[in-house]
Amino acid sequence: MKESTLIEMQKKQDQLVMVVNKLAEELSNLKDLSIGTFELLKRMEGYDTALVKLQEWHETKRQEELADIRAQSQSGTFET
Repeated sequence: MKESTLIEMQKKQDQLVMVVNKLAEELSNLKDLSIGTFELLKRMEGYDTALVKLQEWHETKRQEELADIRAQSQSGTFET
């Protein structure tokens, strides 16, 4: 290979490394933001009640989905 081609490839590789490092940094920032937001929510009044309601809603949705799956499997039709 030509030296100029190798130099260009090295530059592109360096740019990709910088992009990956920036993405990792941003991911870390998002993680910190998520944790902070969650901690703030946990300290808000009514959090425990809202959590129980959310768990009940989730369980209801899960039961509905299971019932749909059972009905589809009995009828022989499956939706994706």
